[in-house]
Amino acid sequence: MPAIDETRDLTAKEYARIRDLVYAESGINLGDQKMQLVRARLGKFVRNGGFSSYDAYLDTVQADSTGEQLCGLLDAISTNTTHLFREMHHFDLLGKIIGGWVQDPRWRAAHPTLRIWSAASSSGEEPHSIAMVAHDSLRAHSEIELKILATDISGKMLKRAQIAIYDPHRLGTTPPQYRNRYLCKVDHQGTPMMQLSAELRGLITFARFNLMNASFPFRHGFDVVFCRNVMIYFDRQTQEALVNKIAGQLHPGGYLLIGHSESLNRIDHSLEYVEPTVYRRKG
Repeated sequence: MPAIDETRDLTAKEYARIRDLVYAESGINLGDQKMQLVRARLGKFVRNGGFSSYDAYLDTVQADSTGEQLCGLLDAISTNTTHLFREMHHFDLLGKIIGGWVQDPRWRAAHPTLRIWSAASSSGEEPHSIAMVAHDSLRAHSEIELKILATDISGKMLKRAQIAIYDPHRLGTTPPQYRNRYLCKVDHQGTPMMQLSAELRGLITFARFNLMNASFPFRHGFDVVFCRNVMIYFDRQTQEALVNKIAGQLHPGGYLLIGHSESLNRIDHSLEYVEPTVYRRKG
């Protein structure tokens, strides 16, 4: 297969094809302004694969029945910028919500398991932060089992998330009480690092999941869903469909938390507003 000609750049027609594929498979709306980003992130696949054009690369992606090529493309396009306890307000709120629930004997009797879903977990900082706060909030109630589901469209990010290892210099956003209680010193490939404790890692189930799936196959539903900083990439129609699917997964009285740059003001949904970026299922 001939190497790509350096003068053979990404064309507008090829960009439109990529944009349509990404939208159909992930709900991410690249719009008209991300051509340079796509060129930078996919150009290496075209060059390293020896494709004569972006169209030839896309032909291979769409012909791959295993889906691995598509996963690689979506991994490259997805933005995965995050850190532990990002948007700290939500984690403070999570602790207050759980604290209020466990003080109610009726809630405890009806909830032997507390289920939380991190719906766009990226490299794991969000579910790791959730695990620290939720476990700490349940320390006086060992009879309540904690289960956290962490999903993402990127298999590459999920592999990083499962390891749960951090450079100590990246822990500045982690409250000291959590850092001291739940993060342990480890030697990782000859470098001193910090890792989420084995106990908390055991509370999290990681799975690749596409939020654009027509239906959500979860059997038990959730008490809290974090779906933050992903809907900003969706158009209104996609946002509305996703929020209503999530609402159907919430237990009565359950909470949905979205990113601080996101809002549900312009879409139809069944959730009640609590405060900016926080919504609740009635009941």
